[in-house]
Amino acid sequence: MSNDFNAKSRSGYRAKRKKTNLVLNSLIIIVLLLIIFVAYTIFLSGGDEKAAPKQQDPKVGQTETTHKEGAEKKKDENVKKDDSSSDNADQKEQPSEEASTPEQANESEAVVSDDGKTIENPSWKPVGTVQTGEHTPVYSGVDWDEMLNAISYATGIENSNMTVLWLGKDPAKANASVGTVSAKDTKEKYKVFIEWVDGQGWKPTQVINITGE
Repeated sequence: MSNDFNAKSRSGYRAKRKKTNLVLNSLIIIVLLLIIFVAYTIFLSGGDEKAAPKQQDPKVGQTETTHKEGAEKKKDENVKKDDSSSDNADQKEQPSEEASTPEQANESEAVVSDDGKTIENPSWKPVGTVQTGEHTPVYSGVDWDEMLNAISYATGIENSNMTVLWLGKDPAKANASVGTVSAKDTKEKYKVFIEWVDGQGWKPTQVINITGE
C-alpha cells in the first residue's frame, strides 16, 4: 500500500514538474519572440528614417520664391522704365505738330521789292520747336528738320516737294541761317533767311526768288 502511494506521488511530481517546465519554456519562447519583434521594428524604423528625403523648410522655400518674384518684378519695372525713356527720346527727336504747322502768315502784310523778287513779312512767326536749353545751329537731326519747316513755311513749298541746294550759317547774323531751295514741280528757286528765336524755333525773315540765276 505504501509502495503504491509513493509511486503515485512520484508520478504526480514528475507530471507537475513537466508541466512547469513546459510553461517556463513557453514563456521563454514568447519573451524571445517579443525581443526579436521589437529589435526588427526598431531596425525597420531606423532604415525608414535614413531613406526618407529631408524635407525643405517651407519658410525657406517661401523666401526663395519671394526673392525670385521680387527680382522678376524689378526686371519688369526696369524694362518698362527703359521703354518709357526710349519713347521720351523718340518724342524729342521728332518735331512736334506745333513745329510743323506754324501760324498762317498774313500775306497782306508782306513787303515786296520793286522787282518782285524779295519778300519780307512782319507777320511771319517762329515755326515752333521741341528743342530746349541754349541753342547753337546744328545742320542735322531735329534742328535741320525745323529749319526746313521754316523755309517751307515762308516759301509755300512742301517739304516733300523741296530740293535743298544749300543750307548753312548766315555770316551776317548770330544764330541765323540761310538756305537755297527749289521746288521739284515748278523748278522755282528761293534763297531764304531764317533766325532762331529762343523757346519758339526758327523764324523766316526774308525770301528772295532767284529762279533763273
